[in-house]
Amino acid sequence: QVQLVESGGGLVQTGGSLRLSCQASGNTLSNSAMGWFRQAPGESRYFVAAIDWRDGNTYYAEAVKGRFTISGDKAKNTVYLQMNSLKPEDTAVYYCAAGAPSTLATMYVDYWGKGTLLNVSS
Repeated sequence: QVQLVESGGGLVQTGGSLRLSCQASGNTLSNSAMGWFRQAPGESRYFVAAIDWRDGNTYYAEAVKGRFTISGDKAKNTVYLQMNSLKPEDTAVYYCAAGAPSTLATMYVDYWGKGTLLNVSS
């Protein structure tokens, strides 16, 4: 079992920045990727970003490219999502995920965090 704990959500103004953190604990050795998904009010949950621990490659949804940066420390089982130039449409619950990389800009998810809310005011 793997437990994921997110932190860093909150209320920010349009154009502002925020950094989310996620720390994994438990049996983390098999996790070869970690990332973030988000779910806006009334919408489905969509992929945001992921990092492949094997080679450090990162992947992003088109909506956040150039604004968000995923980084992490495999040894610490921790990932971050630096979010810049925030827009109201970024408002969502952000979920940390652990699993394996995909050949596409997404990832296979074995474990989910409980989520942290980001609200970007206009």
